[in-house]
Amino acid sequence: MQQQNTEHAVILHESGSPAGTVNDQGEPFISVVIPTLNAGDGITRLLDALQEQHRAPDEILVVDSSSDDGTGEKVAQYPGVELLTIPREEFNHGATRDQALRRTHGDFILFLTQDAMPEDDHYIESMLHAFNDPAVAMVSGRQIARDDARPFERLVREYNYPAESYTRSREDIPRMGIKAYFASDVCSAYRRSAYLQVGGFERVSTNEDMFIAAAFLHNDWKIAYCAEARVKHSHNFTLRQQYRRNFASAVEMELHKDSLRSANTTAEGAKLVRSVVSQLWDSKQYGESIAFVIDCCARVMGNKMGTAKGRRLADEA
Repeated sequence: MQQQNTEHAVILHESGSPAGTVNDQGEPFISVVIPTLNAGDGITRLLDALQEQHRAPDEILVVDSSSDDGTGEKVAQYPGVELLTIPREEFNHGATRDQALRRTHGDFILFLTQDAMPEDDHYIESMLHAFNDPAVAMVSGRQIARDDARPFERLVREYNYPAESYTRSREDIPRMGIKAYFASDVCSAYRRSAYLQVGGFERVSTNEDMFIAAAFLHNDWKIAYCAEARVKHSHNFTLRQQYRRNFASAVEMELHKDSLRSANTTAEGAKLVRSVVSQLWDSKQYGESIAFVIDCCARVMGNKMGTAKGRRLADEA
C-alpha cells in the first residue's frame, strides 16, 4: 500500500474539527447514517436495535426524504438522534449519502438502509473489527434473507453474501473481475480519511457503493466483507420492479465503465444463475426454478435496455 494512505493525521472534517475524534471512553467516534422514506414502524425498531448495541454509535443521523407516514415524527422522539429532512425530489443515492457523511463527525461511518435489521447486538463491533487492518477503507456486512423471502431470493442472498469473511485489494481485480468491486450500502462502513482521499460518492442514482469500492481499490486501499456482521434484508420484487432496478443499475454502470475498468459482469451473473437453478432443481423445487428463470429474464432485459440508454447518454455528453 502506498505511504500516502497511512498518514491522515491532518485531515479535517468539513466542520473544522480534526479527524481522530474520540468519545468519552477514549474510543474512536462512530457515526451511523440511515436514509429513510416512509419507513413506518421499522425505523423505531432499527433505532432501538442500534442503541442496544454492545458498542453503541456515538451519533446517529437520519436523512429523511420528506416522508408522509410520520417517519420524521418517530425519529424526533429519540434524544440524541439527528434528523435531517430533505425534499423528496432531491434524494440521490450518491450525493445524499455524501452530504450525510460530511455532516457527521465519526472516524468510521456506518450506513444502513431503513429495512436492514442487525441480527444481534454485536453488529457494530463486528463491522469495526475489520478496520484493525489500517489498509481497509470500506467494510460491507452479510445480508440474511427475511423469513418471508421466496426460495430463489434466499439462495441469491446466500450466493452473494457467503458465511466466510474475506478482504480484497487491487491485486485481486484480475482474478475476481467485477466481484472485486461488489459492496452494498445496505450495511456498510467507511474509514473517513480514506473516503475523503478518494473524493467521496459521486452523484449517481444507484451503485454508489460499487463505484467508490472501485475507487478505493485503484487507490491502493482494501475492501473487506465481514460475514460476522449480519443484517436481515431481502426483497420479493415483481418482474416490473426487477426490470427497473436492473435498468437503472445498467445505465450508471455504462456511464461509469471507466471507473470499473470496463469489468465484465456477464460471467459472474452466469455463475449465480447456475448455482441457484442447480440448488432449486436438486431440491425438486421445479416451479421455483421456472420463476427464477423468468425473474432472470427481467433482469437481463433491464440490463440490456439500461446499457443501451447509458451508451446514448454517453454519446450525447
